[in-house]
Amino acid sequence: MRWENLTVEPRHDRAADAALFGADAVTTRTFDTPEFAGITFHEIRARSVLNRVPGASRMPFEWTVNPYRGCTHACVYCFARRTHSYLDLDTGIDFDTQIVVKVNAPDVLRRQLASPRWHGEHVAMGTNVDCYQRAEGRYRLMPGILTALRDHANPFSILTKGTLILRDLDLLKQAAEVTDIGVSVSVGFTDTTLWRTVEPGTPAPERRLDVVRVLTAHGIGVGVLMAPVIPFLSDDPDRLRATVQAVAAAGATSVTPLALHLRPGAREWFMAWLGRHHPHLVRRYERLYSDGSYAPRWYQRRITRQVHELAEEYGIGPARAEMPRRIRPPEQEEEPAAPGPTQLTLI
Repeated sequence: MRWENLTVEPRHDRAADAALFGADAVTTRTFDTPEFAGITFHEIRARSVLNRVPGASRMPFEWTVNPYRGCTHACVYCFARRTHSYLDLDTGIDFDTQIVVKVNAPDVLRRQLASPRWHGEHVAMGTNVDCYQRAEGRYRLMPGILTALRDHANPFSILTKGTLILRDLDLLKQAAEVTDIGVSVSVGFTDTTLWRTVEPGTPAPERRLDVVRVLTAHGIGVGVLMAPVIPFLSDDPDRLRATVQAVAAAGATSVTPLALHLRPGAREWFMAWLGRHHPHLVRRYERLYSDGSYAPRWYQRRITRQVHELAEEYGIGPARAEMPRRIRPPEQEEEPAAPGPTQLTLI
């Protein structure tokens, strides 16, 4: 395994001795519990956890924190699969079962946030692999990460399919009192038959919508990333309507569709899955994605238009730039003023 290449993207200008951690700092573990059967964890002590997003990226943010690499959600379409190839691991079963854990991520993040070189930029989490995947239940890295962000009043956002985020509800509320936060839950469809085969390690779509309900009930607005919309499997009008209706009923503030994209690494694994479960669709996919990783623009526009029309019908809309927001503490009842002169203040 090529540990010296553990970076967000392969960097041809990076010397081997400038890796994010030393190979002698790796501890490999397995756990004899049913939920981790067949999974190997590689615990490393990272030198840095704030990752700058490449300038050519389509992402609307510049900095990420990813405490894990690889993901037990095992989503067959996950675009992050390719990152495992940088470690000489395969992008299929190894991505699902060989999980890199940055066990010192909270401490490193706190140090980096305190650096005079850091200017409080927005930090996105869950954009590569899910920070609330199953491993988080054992390693509990996110409480320390959220605490560091809260203590530095640093804005952040989280995208997740995991219900474990509810464990950290109090920390989210505390952070929202001092900085801007955003939470999005990924629910591409509500078809449970499709879910069981395409996202086998994730909580069911309805459980993810429960996350939306709970966070909303506590004053934290949650958007839903309707991703991916899977061509010929979850994109017919009835399925789109069922998903948007469920998202609206859960109280989401917005719904934003994203058509399936198949980057190298994910493409091969997804197409193998498609051949096993839906062989009649293989040729259609080869034609639809013949020009690259992304579905044709006409298809993306069609899906976006349909979902936005449904969202308007059910009283929700697409994600807006102002979605990350600060939750204000409830107004406290004022104590009776003491007799004597008073000083007017601006609130």
